[in-house]
Amino acid sequence: MFEKVLVANRGEIACRVLQACRELKIKTVAVYSEADRESLHVRMADEAVCIGSSQNRDSYLNAANILSAAVITGAEALHPGYGNLSEDSNLAEACEACKLKFIGPPSDVIEKMGDKAVARRTVREAGVPVVPGSEDNVRDARAARAIAAELGYPVMIKAALGGGGRGIRVAHNPESIGSVLEQARMEARAAFGSGEVYIEKYLAEPRHIEVQILADEHGNTIHLGERDCSIQHRHQKLVEESPSAAVNSSLRRRLGEAAIKAAQAAGYRNAGTVEFLLDDRGRFYFIEMNTRIQVEHAVTEMLTGVDLVAWQIRIAAGEELDLEQGQIWFNGHALECRILAADGERNFLPSPGRITRWEVPFGPGVRVDSGVVSGSEVSTYYDPMVAKVICWAPDRDRAIARMEATLAGMKVEGIRTNLSFHLRVLGNAYFRRGEIDTHFLERRFGMAEGG
Repeated sequence: MFEKVLVANRGEIACRVLQACRELKIKTVAVYSEADRESLHVRMADEAVCIGSSQNRDSYLNAANILSAAVITGAEALHPGYGNLSEDSNLAEACEACKLKFIGPPSDVIEKMGDKAVARRTVREAGVPVVPGSEDNVRDARAARAIAAELGYPVMIKAALGGGGRGIRVAHNPESIGSVLEQARMEARAAFGSGEVYIEKYLAEPRHIEVQILADEHGNTIHLGERDCSIQHRHQKLVEESPSAAVNSSLRRRLGEAAIKAAQAAGYRNAGTVEFLLDDRGRFYFIEMNTRIQVEHAVTEMLTGVDLVAWQIRIAAGEELDLEQGQIWFNGHALECRILAADGERNFLPSPGRITRWEVPFGPGVRVDSGVVSGSEVSTYYDPMVAKVICWAPDRDRAIARMEATLAGMKVEGIRTNLSFHLRVLGNAYFRRGEIDTHFLERRFGMAEGG
C-alpha cells in the first residue's frame, strides 16, 4: 500500500478521498489555490501545497505545478478526483513518466475513451449497442446535414472530448444545424480545448442510466448495478438514485454485462462508469464512459456497502479485487441530491459568498459529503456544488421521505441554494411514481432545455 498520496482536487471530492486515505492509514498531501487557502480539504490533509492563483487554469488545471507538488512532498500516488484534470490523459501519462502512480485507468485508456467517437467504435465492435450516429467526428455543416438527414431530426451535436453536459446542442432541422454545430464547437473548444464534435440521434424521452464498474490489474471486472441520473438541468445531473424504477433484475443483468464488455474492450482498470440511454421499450444504448470516480458514486456505496474510493486506491496499489459478482447485493434504495450555491428558484443563478450558517441533520441512512463548513467562502472561480446529500432506506418511498426530512432540516445561510427546488422535485407526483426521463424538468417544471 502507498505511504503518501497527493489529492489533485478540491471541495467535497478532495475531502472524500482524504477520508478514504485516513482509513487506509495513508499520509496525504492537499493542493490548493490562493482562494482555497482556508478550505476544509486543506485542513484535513497532513500536508498542503499552494499550486497557483485563484483562477482554475492557474491552479487545479496546472498539471506542472501539481506534479511538482507531488515530487517535492514525496508522494507515491496521485488521486485526481472528478472534474479538473481527472480525465486528462496527459496528466496520467506524466505521472507514469515520473514513476508516480495515477489512481485511475492507464493514460491510453483515458485517451481512447475520452474521444467519444473512438469510444463508440470500441464498444460497438465488442457488441455493445450504441446510439445511432456518426462514425467519426464531424468536420463541417455539409457533412453534418448529410448525417442528420440519414438519422432523421432532431439530432444531438456533442463534444468529442466532452463531459459534464458541456458542448452539447440539439438541431431540430436542416436550417439550424450549421449554427448549432458552430455553437457546440465553440463551447467544446472553450471547455475542453478541442472543437471536435460528433452527431447522435436525439432520443425523445430516454432515461439516463449509468453502470458502475470496478476492474483490477489482474483481469477481474465486476459491476455494481445502475444509477438513474435522469433529473438534469441543461445536461447537468441534479438527482441520482439506485436502483432505477425502470430496471428489473433481467435488465440489470444485461446492462451490467454490457458495461463489463465495454470496460474489457477498452482494457479498463480501476473504477469507471459506463453510461447508457434507456428508452421506454427497455432498449439501451451506450453513450460514453467516464474514466474517473463519479460525483454520484456515494449512491452505489450506500446501496452495496462497497467503498469505491478505497478500492480505487487499493487497485492502484496492485491489490486484487476480493469481490465477486455474485457477492454484490443491491440492498434497499438510495437517493442523492446535489446542493449548489445557486438559486434554484431563479434558474440556478450562482450565489457565491461566505456561508454564515451550515447545519446538516444526521440520522440512520443519512450521509452528507461536503467540502464546506460554517464560515467557508464559496468562490466564483469554481463549480457551485457545495455538498451532496445521500439518503438510504429499505424502499424508494421511504428513501424519498428520508431525503425530504433531511433537506427540510438543513439550515444554510449566507448563500442561496437549491434546497427548496429539490423539495419541489421530491414532492412531484410523477417523480414519486418513478415516471422520469432526461426532459423531466422541462416538461414538469417548465425549465429551459439545455440546448
